[in-house]
Amino acid sequence: MTQPVASNDAAATRHTHQTAPTRYVEANGIRFAYRRFGKTGGVPLVFNIHFTGTMDHWDPAVTDGLAQDREVILFNNAGISSSSGEVPESIEEMAANAAAFIKALGLPQVDVLGFSMGGLVAQTLALAEPVLVRRLILVGTGPRGGEAMASLTPEAQDIFSATYAQPDHLWLRVHFSPSDASQAAGRRFLQRFRLRSEGRDPEANEKVAPAQLAALARWGAARENPFDYLKDLRQPTLVVNGDNDVIIYSINSWILQQNLPNAQLIIYPDANHGSLYQYPERFVAHVAQFLSDSDAAA
Repeated sequence: MTQPVASNDAAATRHTHQTAPTRYVEANGIRFAYRRFGKTGGVPLVFNIHFTGTMDHWDPAVTDGLAQDREVILFNNAGISSSSGEVPESIEEMAANAAAFIKALGLPQVDVLGFSMGGLVAQTLALAEPVLVRRLILVGTGPRGGEAMASLTPEAQDIFSATYAQPDHLWLRVHFSPSDASQAAGRRFLQRFRLRSEGRDPEANEKVAPAQLAALARWGAARENPFDYLKDLRQPTLVVNGDNDVIIYSINSWILQQNLPNAQLIIYPDANHGSLYQYPERFVAHVAQFLSDSDAAA
């Protein structure tokens, strides 16, 4: 078994999103690729990425911003990019793999951030592992059986099926609203997105999207009393979205907040799916405050 490389204060001060080395740990027969950096000594924050995303799809302004006060852990779940294995066709299996990865690092407790599809994984992980997961941040995501979540929204289908002069321009439509201000924020995001040039993850292969779409369809399928499960998710939760998310409709964030026992909701203006990338400084401040409340109570 590949042993995790222990994090320490020297490494924390040396590495950033751009320079953190890719490491590997084995669990559940999967060789997970991960990176960890930031201020050690507290509860680490584990990131779960969106549909077809890799570790390099996170915004350095977000990851480095949060790493000022805590250790950040990025990873590729099974079958994604530099991790081995196959992508499961259920969110529950993805969450079980995420739990195995965290435990393989020897971490007794973590905070978890999930963006978009990663938010579905984060919810399921928190339900299955209530002792392991202390606090939860859910961004641009929704509940089981949420509104228009049984398949890609019409807007998402149009965005993902279109062709682009530059492949990265896809993310200007996925994450940002059409306004001039939002698109300008998107172009700044794309500059940050490509800052890491060495040791960058390969893009997800052609097997990833079909498996993830199958998992999304199962999650979003209509069912009786679809939101009852949220009452069992008792971790303090911060729900964040833009006011016009066309990938996972913004109403789903309100549904989460209304049905979770201990949740607060923040909606950012003139923002689409990637509100955390449009307002990275604001998002980092909100998340840092949310997590520091728990640090103070510990």
